[in-house]
Amino acid sequence: MSDHPEFHSLRRAQRRFGARATILSVGGFLLYVLLSSFVPAVMNQPLFGHLTIGLTLGLGQFVIMGVTAWCYVRHMRTRVDPLARGLRSRQYENENRRRPSAPPQGAGQPVQPGARGFRTW
Repeated sequence: MSDHPEFHSLRRAQRRFGARATILSVGGFLLYVLLSSFVPAVMNQPLFGHLTIGLTLGLGQFVIMGVTAWCYVRHMRTRVDPLARGLRSRQYENENRRRPSAPPQGAGQPVQPGARGFRTW
C-alpha cells in the first residue's frame, strides 16, 4: 500500500498543508511576541478608547487559530478524505481478492461435548 502513487499523493497533501498551517500559526504567534518584546510603544498605541494595537493583535491570535482549523477541515474534506476513501476501498477489494472462498473453520463438523465454548452438565 505504501508504494501506491495515491498513497504518496495523500502523504504529500497532508505534509504540504501541515507546513503551511504551522508557518501561519507559529509565525503569527511569534510576530506577536516579537512585537510585544521589541516595540512596546507601538503595541500600546490606542485604537478605540482602551483598545490597543497589542490587545487587538492578541485577540487576533484566536482568529488565526480559528482560520487555521477551518482551513484544515476544508482541506481534509476536499483533498485528503477522497484520496483516503479511494485507497481504503482499493485495500478492501485487494484483501477480498486474496482470501479464498473456503468455508469457515469447523463448518459442517458435529459439535463435540465439552468442546470449547460449550458446557456439559
